[in-house]
Amino acid sequence: MTAEAPTAPAVSHGRLIPVTVHFDDLDALGLLHNARYPLMVERAWTELWHEHGVRFDGDWAAAGDACNAVKELRITYEAPVTSPGGYAVHLWLERLGTTGLTYGFRFCSADGTRTYAHGTRVLVRLDATTMRPAPWTETFRAAGRELLRPAD
Repeated sequence: MTAEAPTAPAVSHGRLIPVTVHFDDLDALGLLHNARYPLMVERAWTELWHEHGVRFDGDWAAAGDACNAVKELRITYEAPVTSPGGYAVHLWLERLGTTGLTYGFRFCSADGTRTYAHGTRVLVRLDATTMRPAPWTETFRAAGRELLRPAD
């Protein structure tokens, strides 16, 4: 493949979470399989939220802010990942609402300077009993505000 991953500005907001691409993440052509990108983004978010005490341990009623569902996922692939090794996922929040949020992400080089894919995902916080939208806790919102992308 001759496609070059575009360069990106230095990470000035959000967090850069290291991820590893393994040989078995590659498809028959030797490219990172398209379905692996969202999986690695999810793993990066899980790691980040675990740092803030947000986790799902099998009990929806006790899950709190981890009781949420994906409403929308958008991803654009810029350049192929052609080898196993260390990469990163750059994570930030675009919007933090009362019951929902939109986060942005980039699958990138380990230092964050090259972008292979980018996108957004919308989550809705759910009440474990009714499965209807419910407000994020103030603890979650405080952690989320630290990840908000500054307005342009």
